[in-house]
Amino acid sequence: MFTSVLMIEKPLTPEDVEFVTTLHGDEPVSFVVLMQPRGDQADVLLRAIDDVALGELRDAAREGGTPEGAQAREPAELALQASLAALRAQGSEATGQVVEEHPLDHLKGVVEASAADEVIVLTEPHYVEEFFHRDWASRARHKVGVPVLKLFAHSE
Repeated sequence: MFTSVLMIEKPLTPEDVEFVTTLHGDEPVSFVVLMQPRGDQADVLLRAIDDVALGELRDAAREGGTPEGAQAREPAELALQASLAALRAQGSEATGQVVEEHPLDHLKGVVEASAADEVIVLTEPHYVEEFFHRDWASRARHKVGVPVLKLFAHSE
């Protein structure tokens, strides 16, 4: 069985589930899902810039209204459970956890403990971080020792 560690920041859409469960054809896939809740206020500016770059001015103006830090834990747990249920409904094995502190260090430990074959980072575009190679996928490539695939999440 092929094992993928899947890093997400929002619930998987049906399109996301279909895409990640069919990446390896008919080979059975097991997922370890790491859900990272939204960060603290320091991330608000970067997300607002990304929203402006994508032409989503309304989203940029609403950045302050989304739960941050500790207040984001409960929505992250719900998003994780929904995502795990969707992966299982497609016939995949799936476990997961919410990761709040040092996500890349945690990722490395999960990759080693699960003997993962790859890491899939499924996020919305983060142009500022990507430009400076500070996004999850770029940083994970130097840390985990397995292939890291970066995919953009579908929007609802």
